[in-house]
Amino acid sequence: MTSLTSAKLCFLPYCLVIFLYVSSPNWVAFPSATSTSHTEARALLKWKASLFPNQALNHLTWYPPSHNINATNSSSSNPKPKTSPCTWTGVSCNSAGSVCTINLSTCGIQGTLHEFSFLSFPNLEYLNLSLNKLFHAIPPQISNLSKLHHLDLSQNQFSSLIPKEIGNLKSLVYLGLSDNNLSGLIPPYIGNLIKLNTMYLYDNKLSGLIPKDIGNLKSLVNLDFSGNNLSGLIPPNIGNLTNLNTLYLHSNQLSGLIPKEIGNLKSLVDLGLSYNNLSGIIPPNIGNLINLKFLYLGKNQLSGLIPKEIWNLKSLVILDLSYNNLSGFIPPNIGNLINLNTLYLGSNQLSGLIPKEIWNLKSLVNLALSNNNLSGVIPPNIGNLINLNILYLNNNQLFGLIPKEIWNLNPLVDLGLSHNNLSGLIPPNIGNLINLNTLYLAENQLSGLIPKEIGNLKSLVNLDLDGNQLNGSIPVSIGDLRNLEFLFLGDNQLSGPIPQEIENLKKLTSLQLGVNQFSGYLPQNICQGGKLTYFSAEKNNLIGPIPKSLKNCTSLVRLRLDQNQLTGNISEDFGVYPNLDFIDVSHNNLYGEISHNWQKCPKLTALRLAGNNLTGSIPPEIGNATLLHELDLSSNHLVGLIPMGFGRLTSLERLMLNGNQLSGRIPSEFGSLTRMEINCSIPSVMSNMESLVTLNFSHNNVLVFALFTTVFVIVQRKKKHQDTKQTHMHGEISFSVLNFDGKSMYEEIIRATEDFDSTYCIGKGGHGSVYRVNLSSEDVVAVKKLHPLWDGETEFQKEFLNEVRALTEIRHRNIVKLYGFCAHKRHSFLVYGYLERGSLAAMLSKDEEAKELGWSKRVNIVKGLAHALSYMHHDCLPPIVHRDISSKNILLDSEYEACVSDFGTAKYLNPDSTNCTAAAGTYGYMAPELAYTMEVNEKCDVYSFGVVTLEIIMGSHPGDFFSSLSSGASSSSSSASPAPEMPISEVLDQRVSPPTKQEAGEVVSLVKIAFASLNPSSQCRPTMKKVSQLLSSTQRLHLSKPLHMTTCGELLALDGFTA
Repeated sequence: MTSLTSAKLCFLPYCLVIFLYVSSPNWVAFPSATSTSHTEARALLKWKASLFPNQALNHLTWYPPSHNINATNSSSSNPKPKTSPCTWTGVSCNSAGSVCTINLSTCGIQGTLHEFSFLSFPNLEYLNLSLNKLFHAIPPQISNLSKLHHLDLSQNQFSSLIPKEIGNLKSLVYLGLSDNNLSGLIPPYIGNLIKLNTMYLYDNKLSGLIPKDIGNLKSLVNLDFSGNNLSGLIPPNIGNLTNLNTLYLHSNQLSGLIPKEIGNLKSLVDLGLSYNNLSGIIPPNIGNLINLKFLYLGKNQLSGLIPKEIWNLKSLVILDLSYNNLSGFIPPNIGNLINLNTLYLGSNQLSGLIPKEIWNLKSLVNLALSNNNLSGVIPPNIGNLINLNILYLNNNQLFGLIPKEIWNLNPLVDLGLSHNNLSGLIPPNIGNLINLNTLYLAENQLSGLIPKEIGNLKSLVNLDLDGNQLNGSIPVSIGDLRNLEFLFLGDNQLSGPIPQEIENLKKLTSLQLGVNQFSGYLPQNICQGGKLTYFSAEKNNLIGPIPKSLKNCTSLVRLRLDQNQLTGNISEDFGVYPNLDFIDVSHNNLYGEISHNWQKCPKLTALRLAGNNLTGSIPPEIGNATLLHELDLSSNHLVGLIPMGFGRLTSLERLMLNGNQLSGRIPSEFGSLTRMEINCSIPSVMSNMESLVTLNFSHNNVLVFALFTTVFVIVQRKKKHQDTKQTHMHGEISFSVLNFDGKSMYEEIIRATEDFDSTYCIGKGGHGSVYRVNLSSEDVVAVKKLHPLWDGETEFQKEFLNEVRALTEIRHRNIVKLYGFCAHKRHSFLVYGYLERGSLAAMLSKDEEAKELGWSKRVNIVKGLAHALSYMHHDCLPPIVHRDISSKNILLDSEYEACVSDFGTAKYLNPDSTNCTAAAGTYGYMAPELAYTMEVNEKCDVYSFGVVTLEIIMGSHPGDFFSSLSSGASSSSSSASPAPEMPISEVLDQRVSPPTKQEAGEVVSLVKIAFASLNPSSQCRPTMKKVSQLLSSTQRLHLSKPLHMTTCGELLALDGFTA
């Protein structure tokens, strides 16, 4: 057969098909554009009918189809069916008349996708339903949209899982599911979407790992998974996504290292990994990202140095490394980042000077270096940063004057320099900063007057000058700051009257004027604006009436006016405060009867009215203030019975009624108290201890059924017949705090210790011996058996009750927990929680145990001791001085947490007395001034703290080390003590490995704090509050030389922590 004949035969079937199609149109049916359009229209209308009817739905111009689907619009040159949705709102069609685009973004529609027929839209390429109120699950049938390349369902209320079928949309280029309530895992099938350019899943509730299949999406340019609950590691194959421009994984729970492969993403412009749990170092090859403009690594647990490569990213506009554990210096080559707009390095452990090169970054708008260990002065060339809006340098160790150039930075909005050692005056040209919104200068050593020019700062909202040495009066120009909401001037030396102009500050919500020397009257309209929530003016010399405006100041949450000389009728001066949590007007000259309106303060937890001239009876309605934790009505002239309704105060922890003329019996209703909040577990046999920690009825006529009716007792839950039975059966026991049969518990302790046999003794002190007691409940307690002084029974009772009083008034995680006590003719003892590791002294004395005390543990022990003493000195009223701080009285639990014990010599500092007493304490820990004076104050404990701190650092009692160091440092004689020349490394306990570089900074800071605490002059020693703050703020001293090259004398001379 010829090739021509063959070709003709092959062509024949095609001709036949064409003939059949032309001559018999009804024999073979093909879908028409008209029928497809009709199907799509019906599908859209069906879905519309399922949506919630609202005004937004009425704006969708979607009309029902005509009955004649073949009808045409004759006026159109390109006729389309009347039923075609192509002209409907938000709908577009392709050239064949089939729907290819649906864009209903921000149309306000509400409903679900359950009735959306995805199968009816075979040609849909673009679907945008974002910014609506669609909810429930995304149907798996969405995978039928096989041609879809753009899917945006963001900013709705979709919930449930991302359907795995979404992985079948292989033409997808854009996927937006952000800002919904989607949960569960990111399906691994998402790795099939190899054409994907943009994937936004942020702000959902997704959990689990980032699927490793993400590494397949090599076309990705924008990836945002932020604001979810994703966990685990960042997969290393994320480094495959070399086209990425934006990578946001912040605000999740990701952990582990930042993969070094992230350095492969050389197209990256935005990188956000902040607010996770990432650890380890910042990988140096992050310096490969030469196009990077925005780098967010804050709020993680990153450590080590900031890699030098990061300073070569010259395109950087924003750099945020804040809230990590980064250490080392800020290097000079930070000056390379000439385009930097925002630099956040705060809340790390950076040390050294602020490099002068940083002040050359003239594009800087936001600079935050707060909460580090930066030292030195603030250099004058800070004035170069003429565009600066935000400057935070607070919580460092900066000293010297505030440079005058800072007051010329007119664009400044926020300025934070608080918690440093800055000194000098606040200059008048502070008035230049007219855009200032926030000014924080608190906790420095600023002195002099508050300049009147501060009144020029009309935009000021927050002003904090607390904790300085400012004197003089408040300038009347303060009244010009009409936008002020927070004004803190407390703990200074300000004096004179509080200016009437302060009444002009109608936006004030917080006003702190306490601990100054103000005199005169309080402004009567101080709450005229009606927004005041926190007001304190305690510890001043104020006189006159309570401001009238406070009676109607319903916004009040906390009020402190205690320790002044204010007068007035308490029943008339205060109103009803729906949000009041705390009020202290104690130690004034208020009179009148206690109002029953206090019951109408439903959130009240503390009511302190002590030390006034209140009369009448206690209103029973106070029993309705059921959230009360503390009620102090002591030292007044109250009479009558204690209200039975007090039994309803189930949250009460401290009740002070002493110093009145109350009569009758302690109400049996106290037995219904049900809760105790403490920081340790109570042994099961003692688990019914009640919430009332302190109860004082002394100096009344109350009939207490115990023999001790002296200073402080602790109430127990006992039924009346049990009390009577116990008294008759075992009259020798004077009092017990535990809800158990006193006789049986007494006998169990005697039996468990074999009548306090020395075998069970685990320690001895000046006031008693401590025994480990295994109770029948299998719980373990420590029992301190006091040494009775038979020739001075009064002294014995004093020491016994002193410890009970101290431990029942104070509750702190670093103070030993008292469970109860027993006073008996044969044995008097106190029952404590048992601390497994015993005393600090015992641990340091044993080489093997001392080796277990690494430097981080030793630092934490010092911190715990500091926090406990700060609490006793500054948070207790009256303050408590321990007087016997020594390593024997510091106990350690299983986690090496320190607890202060042995309060037998504790002294309450009465502001109205000389506080003179016989010397007490342990030789070698007592302050030197106690050798020639009997006056006790908090600085005695500070000295003992310094000794214990050195003992912890050195591993043994320092002996005469510090005195020889001080005398040697101040002597020029060749015969001076060798202590000043001793390297710090030799002072450290040699049984422990040398501290790491990070630990060294903390250890040196402790040594310097110890030196300051051991100052021979008590006035020059720091307060424990200051020490506690320094230890909590991560401030560290910076040494220019390593430990083995730095001598003790150099450290002693170094500027640092002062009183």
